[in-house]
Amino acid sequence: MRRLSRRAHADCVTPHGPGPGPPQGPAPGPPPGTPSQALTQALAEAATDAVEAVGGYAGGVYLRSGTEGLLRLSMLAGLPGELFRPWSRMHTNRPFPVAEVHRSGQPVHLADVEESMRRFPQLVASLPFPFASLYAPVVSGGERFGVLVVLRPPTPGLPVGARDRERMTRAGLRLGEVLAELSARGTGVWWPGDPVCVQLPSGAVPPVRFGSFDWDLAAGTVTMDDGLRSILGVPDASLLPIEALTSRLDPEDGYALWAAARRTGTADDGGGVRRLRLKGPDGGLHLLEVSARSRFVGADGHRHLAGNLVDLGTGLVGSDATDRLPRAILAIDRLGRVTYVNERTERLLGRPRGALAGRPLWEALPWFGLPFHEEQLRAALLSTEPVRFLARPEQGRWLSVSLHPGRDGVTMVLVPEEEPAPGSAVPPPPPTPSVRAGDGLGSEAARAASLYRPVALAIALTEAVTARQVSAVVTEELLPAFGGRQLAIYLLSERRMYLAWETGFPPGFLDPFDGVALDAHVPGVDVLTSGRAMFFESMQVLHRAYPELPLDAETGARAFLPLIASGRPVGSCILGFDRPRDFGPEERAVLTALAGLIAQALERAQRYDTEAAVARGLQDALLPHRLPVREGMETVGRYLPGTQGMDVGGDWYDVLETAGGELALVIGDVQGHGVAAAATMGQLRSAVRAFALSGLPPQEVVRGTNRLLIDLDPGQFASACYVLLNTRTGDVQAVRAGHPQPLLRRPDGVAELLDIAGGVVLGVDDRAAYPVTRLRLEEGAVLALFTDGLVERPGADIDEGVERLRRILASTGSLPLPEAADRLMHKAVRSSDRPDDIALLLASRWRRHGG
Repeated sequence: MRRLSRRAHADCVTPHGPGPGPPQGPAPGPPPGTPSQALTQALAEAATDAVEAVGGYAGGVYLRSGTEGLLRLSMLAGLPGELFRPWSRMHTNRPFPVAEVHRSGQPVHLADVEESMRRFPQLVASLPFPFASLYAPVVSGGERFGVLVVLRPPTPGLPVGARDRERMTRAGLRLGEVLAELSARGTGVWWPGDPVCVQLPSGAVPPVRFGSFDWDLAAGTVTMDDGLRSILGVPDASLLPIEALTSRLDPEDGYALWAAARRTGTADDGGGVRRLRLKGPDGGLHLLEVSARSRFVGADGHRHLAGNLVDLGTGLVGSDATDRLPRAILAIDRLGRVTYVNERTERLLGRPRGALAGRPLWEALPWFGLPFHEEQLRAALLSTEPVRFLARPEQGRWLSVSLHPGRDGVTMVLVPEEEPAPGSAVPPPPPTPSVRAGDGLGSEAARAASLYRPVALAIALTEAVTARQVSAVVTEELLPAFGGRQLAIYLLSERRMYLAWETGFPPGFLDPFDGVALDAHVPGVDVLTSGRAMFFESMQVLHRAYPELPLDAETGARAFLPLIASGRPVGSCILGFDRPRDFGPEERAVLTALAGLIAQALERAQRYDTEAAVARGLQDALLPHRLPVREGMETVGRYLPGTQGMDVGGDWYDVLETAGGELALVIGDVQGHGVAAAATMGQLRSAVRAFALSGLPPQEVVRGTNRLLIDLDPGQFASACYVLLNTRTGDVQAVRAGHPQPLLRRPDGVAELLDIAGGVVLGVDDRAAYPVTRLRLEEGAVLALFTDGLVERPGADIDEGVERLRRILASTGSLPLPEAADRLMHKAVRSSDRPDDIALLLASRWRRHGG
């Protein structure tokens, strides 16, 4: 988490107010300055209307930026932009709902945190609060502008209703039409920088209301008047159990109420008034004044306790009334600006109201800019539940802080505390004096930030699938957080420790420790065999513990962490620091927890690496290494595995001579990746070869392969394209099963997408038919078959990728076929920003015999 900057607060506008800058003319590239007023107004109106339409409390619009594949949060309604800056940039290839909606063009609706965790765990890891979220693509025609987002209270177990789904979809389409119109008029429809935050319309504020109750202590019942029942939203009944009242009190106030009841009628009841906080159905606070009627005996002969309630839940009743409250109260709107401070808050904080009101909370109270307190404020703004924690502003006295969220803002109650109670939510302590500036922990903010690294590191580690990627994530996330300079990761294999990653150590220094056995007396081994981390505050302390161990520096500190996943040893991690430092209890606990996350990621990566090696070996063994050479026909194949994780195994191609002397080209793509996909691919390739070599016509080859896949029932389906060429005449018979259409480059240089009739993918319908399309090649024509990994691109329609490939094929001219295939692969992959999936190409050029 990042400390909030002290710069001016983000621009705020009313729902239909002016934008932050003057209009701009059209620009060929990313706009250099402020977006146009028309664009800002359109985004503000769309965000606020969508929030209101589906009953939300916040929303926004992500808009494409001038950087390919990057969306920016352009408009944020009902939330402070500074507090949500970490989520203002969204790459379209990230595993978050905004990115998926933009890529797919389909809406996403997450009704509660469980559904969010199941579908988008990274979202919950970064914002672990109970809220629902709805996402709609902002599109017009075939153009994708961005994503519309609304946040609202969760509905556990209940899906988002059809009416709200439809409203979100319509809102996205309406905004898309407006943006398309702006674009047609020359307005740049992209967002260059920080979001503009917009205040949502406030709910209607009713007049001040009063209510009263009478509690029959012996009967345990309470009678409320009409005013109190209306304020609290309780059923219209003459008598209610006392729990109808006490359930709405905070625990500490509930105890005070019962204490007042016990003292009623005793000699020391005092007849005083107690002021308690009562929660209304809107989550707001109400002031409850309770007095004991010690001398009052009702008609039933029982003692009674009575009280009056002033409604503070929907609005402030005035400084005089709130200044009488026994607690310090401060209120902010949903953009984080202080809207009210009572007199007790002034005295407690030692600052006048004029210095607090109207300012963002983290500027009025700088300690709210620390990561720990940022997180509490985010929790209050994103959930409907109160948040309580302890704070110690500017090394002053401890405060118990309660945040009570409502539709129009958050009410904060501050209570002085002597010392934190055991188990209280306490912010991280300031750094010890031995930690100096430059260690990366020179302030309380930096120390607090380090304690939030488990969330950031966990998010990053979920996307790292190889040991090298895991190590790179640790280098990028862990070292900066703790001010480290050196990192080494050792992995255990056959009772020896092998160096897998290092950075910051002198060249060759760690070589003697590569392959060290588990009986060696070195700290990296000892922490793994004992399962306990070791921390050395200085190099002198390390030397005293291991006098035979060579040191790479005279000053500094070292931390040795065991990497153990689910009780299984994985390896060890060494962190090096340039200066001596104390490792406090919190820091030791955090580093040990991080070591567990790293170990789990490395164990998962080792399984991926092993399976990937098996899958690649299996695929390499099954793909043809030599293609048949026939007079008049030149054929080449190109295969490029994916770059991420297990993106191997499912794609294949083959070229074979049939019993009739013709040449068969086949290309296919099995659903999924990994060993299972590679194994299925091998079975399909064998089936196609068997059917083709037996002399079956193309349609029967594909039909037989389909039935075989259904009989095998591997739980997968596959696409395929089978082309039979007569090398003497150039006649072609082609059959397609859910596979992309082939491309044809004619001798005159014109390239086109063929229209090959197709059937359903293999493995779905055992009665499926696969029609044959016949055509004749001209001499010198090139036929290109490919898998979708060569043309798919995140966030773009596959037709765009096919068109791009067609243009590249047309540009190959009279190049020799191998060079043309290389150019086709190189340019297609480069222009699609390197596919994460397999890219495969099979190209063939036909010439008449003797041509």
